[in-house]
Amino acid sequence: MAGNQIGSFIFISSLLLHTQLADVQYSAVMPHTVTALTGSCVQIPCTFNTSDFEDKLKKTVKSFYGLWLKKIPQYGNTDSFIAFNSSNNIIRGFSDIQITGNLSERNCTTVFYNIMMNHSDNYYFRLETKPEVFKATFNNQPVRISVRDFPQQPELKPNNLPYVMEESTVNLNCSAEAPCPKQPPNVSWSNIPESASITTQLLEKPDKTQSVFSLMTFKASYRDHKKNIYCTVTYTRETANDSTVETNVTLLVLFPPKETHITISPSASVSVGTNVTLTCKSKGSPSNNMTYTWYKLGKDTAIAREKKITFTVSQNDTGFYLCTAQNKHGNQSSRPKNIQLTSEESSRLVIYGCTKGIFTLILLSAVCFYYLRIKTSGQAHDTGSNQAMDKNSDAVAIYANNGFVISEKNEKETADLHYGEIDFSKLQTSHATREFLSNEPPTEYAELQVTEKKTKINK
Repeated sequence: MAGNQIGSFIFISSLLLHTQLADVQYSAVMPHTVTALTGSCVQIPCTFNTSDFEDKLKKTVKSFYGLWLKKIPQYGNTDSFIAFNSSNNIIRGFSDIQITGNLSERNCTTVFYNIMMNHSDNYYFRLETKPEVFKATFNNQPVRISVRDFPQQPELKPNNLPYVMEESTVNLNCSAEAPCPKQPPNVSWSNIPESASITTQLLEKPDKTQSVFSLMTFKASYRDHKKNIYCTVTYTRETANDSTVETNVTLLVLFPPKETHITISPSASVSVGTNVTLTCKSKGSPSNNMTYTWYKLGKDTAIAREKKITFTVSQNDTGFYLCTAQNKHGNQSSRPKNIQLTSEESSRLVIYGCTKGIFTLILLSAVCFYYLRIKTSGQAHDTGSNQAMDKNSDAVAIYANNGFVISEKNEKETADLHYGEIDFSKLQTSHATREFLSNEPPTEYAELQVTEKKTKINK
């Protein structure tokens, strides 16, 4: 009878204890997985909650202890592995483990130091109190420590950077895991735009793990188009050399044509007959739909609509050329480029031109001189002839008056006229007449003999 009573008491007591534990609700919050780097540390963010935690803290609990179980959550199981017990400062398989959180504030954050590859496994947190009013393993949420020899590549956002317009503000964020906040990785940038400003800080993610965030802000310039921007992360480790990983992004900037200019091949100073190629070069984005238009100063319309123009140089092709590049965001014109003949060619053309000009001038002068001389000679000839005729008329008359003697003696008598001398050299003539006469053979004198026979007239 007494034995039955004792057995009933034990059963009832066990039932009451089970009912009390069933009424107590507890849980832990920690990330599902944390990634650790060999030779470094790893921090496991951890918080827990129990339904009557505040009551135990106020009435009976004097101290809290934390434990970490590896692989399986059963504390009393022979296969369980207690990696850490803070009550006895037991550390197994690790160089050091520290609970950095305040257990009285339900914070069970823990740091595992000098992580090795064999530390990869599931870990469970267990809480104990003194006096022993509460003991529980939070097996609802284990954390898996994943150990790697090389760090994860940093993440660059936006990792697939879209096209950005020139002068717009761009934000690039490079983030790297910081599994060991006591030794956070170092983040650096390279090949950055001139206007870039950088801020770097250690931030907590939603799962309570930490990362280094480095934000670079800059104003997009056409000079940054197709620039590869690098984010480099360096991790320090205790048992090995530092590990460095990096990532990059290609910046694509949209902008109208810039730095438009002309190149000339073979040169801007050429000889007549040389083949010359003019190329219009310009920076623009997008560049696949860039158009080019050529102009020559002095002409109202475009002379070509292509990137390159080639022609054989003549004297008419010399002068200033310019081109205009255009895409959907705008256009820009180059500075005029002068195509000129070489100095030898120019000298030859100058000599040829001067010779031709002088010859033409001489020919025109000769024609004018000849015309004026013919005109002047004709006028002088007419004047001299008239004056000579007048003088000769007077002289003949005088000679006739003085030199002719006509007698009538009989019907058969003949009046003979002998010759007389006329000296024209003594006649006064004009200058033009003398010039005209000077071209004629000189006349010293003239002989005139007239024989007149009279016919008898019968009366």
